[in-house]
Amino acid sequence: MMKEVRHSRIRTLIDDVGQLRVSEIHDRLDVSEATIRRDLDEMAAKGLIRRTHGGAMAAERTAMPAPLLHRETINSEEKASIARAAASLIYSGDTVFVGPGTTAAAVAPHLANLTEVRVITNSLPVVHQLSGLEHIELFVVGGQVMHSEGTMANTLTAETISRYRADHSVLGVNGISEHGGLTNGSMVEASADRAILSVSMNRIIVADHSKFGHVDPFVIAPVRDASIVVTSALVPAVDLLSVTSTGVEILVAERPAT
Repeated sequence: MMKEVRHSRIRTLIDDVGQLRVSEIHDRLDVSEATIRRDLDEMAAKGLIRRTHGGAMAAERTAMPAPLLHRETINSEEKASIARAAASLIYSGDTVFVGPGTTAAAVAPHLANLTEVRVITNSLPVVHQLSGLEHIELFVVGGQVMHSEGTMANTLTAETISRYRADHSVLGVNGISEHGGLTNGSMVEASADRAILSVSMNRIIVADHSKFGHVDPFVIAPVRDASIVVTSALVPAVDLLSVTSTGVEILVAERPAT
């Protein structure tokens, strides 16, 4: 069964009953549970469903900003594989600050599989995916809604963020380069991003291949301030080398399954 067909049938099944476990989807579709889990992860990353512990439930039909919906479709499979790899660095009992960006938001469904995890975020897509999951403590940092990113940020956001402490942060960036650093297209969002990194012990940067070598106007931090950069095999070796030359670890996600 082709993946697109599986996704359509899985979504119909979940929409019909509201929530299903992996084993129940397996019984209905006769597809391996490993394949179903991958499908659920990808569908949740796109906002089609909401991942739960051991299965999935129907996503709330909350409208997301059109620019963000468009950006979620760009390099979606690459972002899903990066998100899966980044989530493998986070464990039950951890506190994680999930920042803005579509790749960072794609990490959120994987956190639903953990227990006693605390999530801090200023990302509307993350709130959308994790609110209502009783086993996750969710803390929301507010501010003005930046529609292009689905982010909440204003001049007071950095001060609010400074009151938190996290084991990990997961942050998407608009640009990453050896000399330009980690950059963003908004001064306010860059300030909030800078604060997120400052309160986190393990600073995880998630970036697809299009972000490498790109420089936006506002600097978040030098590349060396990242603990690890999670990306894909689509990034040219020379760009990977430029990052590792700063002393930052690179984690290359496995290619998406076909």
